[in-house]
Formats: sequence, structure tokens, C-alpha cells
Amino acid sequence: MLNNTCRVFLKVGSDLQKRHGSNIAFIGLGNMGSRMARNLIKKGCSLKIYDMVPSAKAAIQGATPCQSAEEAVKESSIVITMLPNGPIVKETILGEKGILDSVSKNSLIIDCSTVEPSVEQELSKIVGERGIRYLDAPVSGGIVGAEAATLTFMVGGEKKDVDEVEPILLHMGAKVHHCGKSGAGQIAKICNNLILGITMIGTAEALNLGVKLGLDPKLLTSIVNISSGRSWSSDTYNPVPHVIPNVPSCNDYKGGFSVPLIAKDLSLAQSSALQCGAPLPLGALAHQIYRTMITNGYEEKDFSSVYMFLKGAK
Repeated sequence: MLNNTCRVFLKVGSDLQKRHGSNIAFIGLGNMGSRMARNLIKKGCSLKIYDMVPSAKAAIQGATPCQSAEEAVKESSIVITMLPNGPIVKETILGEKGILDSVSKNSLIIDCSTVEPSVEQELSKIVGERGIRYLDAPVSGGIVGAEAATLTFMVGGEKKDVDEVEPILLHMGAKVHHCGKSGAGQIAKICNNLILGITMIGTAEALNLGVKLGLDPKLLTSIVNISSGRSWSSDTYNPVPHVIPNVPSCNDYKGGFSVPLIAKDLSLAQSSALQCGAPLPLGALAHQIYRTMITNGYEEKDFSSVYMFLKGAK
């Protein structure tokens, strides 16, 4: 029996096990992080966990809850962060109570948050100067992918580091793509979420139109999903209640990927577009629609609730 270890380390002879053992610290146990952490535990990984919300730690069985992020990262060979935004990521790593002074040299920090590429580039440089390795590894797949361990990881950083931890990432996902140097993972992610935010609105618009004209939403969705209008928003994360089971639209749009988070990601895309001079006319409009939803009572709903917003429901 290999209790409290990751069997993959023995299979691939990971340098991390030889240097530091197999303990993993996981910081940030929200809708995505909690599911990712549980999948690591299911695969036999030894996890120390931290979240500012005590109930979030208590909900993870089979891990060691810690009172601080610093406590979690001590003697951990891998540190995974899944946090809401760039300022929180920077504070968690560099702040007065940040983890930088507590992380062992040559350990590897993997940030799975979605933040500005420039933030990851800055953190990679600072962390690297302390002898600690760093990858930005945002994910795609939402809570459905996090639950099923089918996430796609888009990773920026040194390829040898990506290759080393790929078996660990595959405990939480189905695909790992090395996108290039530091920050490249975030570039891929914000481009993906730019498409996601726009297509969800388009899908919701079309389904709302069809329903108002008298079509059954399940019938319309089945047609769209074998036609050119098909997208992840229609076939996996449908915004109409009870068309697809086990998605937020079936649960009063609770959980999932909140409206403020998609608005944040579209803001990141706009900020990056300004830096390189790329026009984002649809991205800008989608951003404003989600921001308007926030001021109209949808701030705690999943972003697929744009269907209800367009429908005129409260």
C-alpha cells in the first residue's frame, strides 16, 4: 500500500520525490479548487490544504487542513494555487503573510488561477530568483471538467518542469498543453474565455429566441448540437434549465463560473488587447453585458444565467 503518496512518482521516478517527498499543498478551495483537490486525493496524493474560508477546508476529506498558507507549503514539493484574481495571487505569494519565505528551494509553484499574463511573468521572475520554480497553468472545462477530472491545462514556463508535473496535472485533467514561456498559459486561457463569454451570450440569445417563437428548448438544442451552431455552451453547459442535467442552469444557476468571474476574464482580455493593439468589438460588448448583469442581481449566479437575463427574468 502506498498511503499518503502519489503512485505516479514511483512510476516515473520523479525528481520531486527524490528531493522533497510527495506532499502537495493546495491553496484555494472554491468551486474549482475543491474538486481538483478531491481528485488528487482520489489518486492517492498526500495533500495539505488551505482556504480563507474554514468551511471550505472542512469540506475536503482525506487532506490535512492548515491554519495558514505558510503552514500548508512547508515541506511541500509542489504548491498548487487556484485563486480568484491577480492581486490575491500576488498577495498569497509575495504578501506579508505570503508563502514565498516558507516554500523550499527547488519546489514548484503551479498557479491555476486566471490572471493577467504580466502578473505571472512578474511572479515567475521573483520566485525564480529565490530558487523556486514556477508555472502558470490555468484550466478550461469548468466545474463539470473539474468534477470529472477532464480539465485542460494550458501551461506557461519551462518545459522540463511541465513534463515533470504532467502526471500530477493529469490526476485533475485530461490534457496538458505546454504553451510556451511564462505567461503563455494565461494568454491561451484569456483567449479561450473570450470565446466562451461571447458564445454563451450567442447561445442564450438563440435559445431564448427559439423558445419565445414556440420551439421546445431540448429539440432546438438537439438540432443546434448537430449543426453549425454547436458549441461547448450548447452541448455541455447549456444555459436553459433542464436541457442538460447536472449543470448550473438546472440548479437555479448556483455554483459554477460566476458572472463576476467571466466579467473579470473579459476585462483581462481587453487589457491585454490594449497592450498589443488587437480590436475586441464583440469582447467589449460581452464584457458590458455581464457587467450589467452584476448590477441587476446576477452577481452570485453562474454566467449561463445570461439566458434568464435576456429572457427578462429576475
